Amino acid sequence: MSSPSPARIELIQKFSYEIRKLATANNLLASAIAQRIGLNASDLQCAQLLVRMGPLTAGQLAELSGLTTGAITGVVDRLERAGWAQREADPNDRRRVIIVPIPEKTPRTAGLYDSYAQALFELLSGYDDQELAMILEFISRFSSVTHQEASKIQAEAESAKKRMVKL
Repeated sequence: MSSPSPARIELIQKFSYEIRKLATANNLLASAIAQRIGLNASDLQCAQLLVRMGPLTAGQLAELSGLTTGAITGVVDRLERAGWAQREADPNDRRRVIIVPIPEKTPRTAGLYDSYAQALFELLSGYDDQELAMILEFISRFSSVTHQEASKIQAEAESAKKRMVKL
C-alpha cells in the first residue's frame, strides 16, 4: 500500500482542524444555552442525557457524560434544585439511587434552539438526500470513534493513577 500524497495529508490535517473548531463551537453553543437557563454546560449535558435516555444511576450518568462520580453528585444536586431531575430509590436495590428526569417540570429550552435549528436547516438544504445520508453516516461513525477514543484515554488515565498510588 502506498503512502498518502502530500495533498491528501494536507486535506486530512485541514479536516482535523475543522473538526476541532466544530467541537469548540458546539461547546460555546451549549455554554450559551446553559447560561440562559441558569445551568452550566455539564449540568445541561447531563440533563439532556437524562431526558434522552431516561432514568440512570449516578454511575451510568458519570460514564455517559465523562464526569467523575464525585462531580455527578454536585450535578444532580443542581439539577434537582433547577427542577430537571429527582433522585428516587431503585426499586430493585434500595441501596442504589436512580436519577429520574422530570421533563414535564423542566424549564422550557425549545425556543432557545429555534435560531440554531433554522440555520442548520438552511445549511443542510443545500445538500441532496444522498449527500445528507453520507454526512449522517459520517457523523455517526465519527461520534463512535470519538467516544471510543475518549473511553480509551480515560481508562489509560485511571490505570496511570492506580500505578501512581501503588508507588
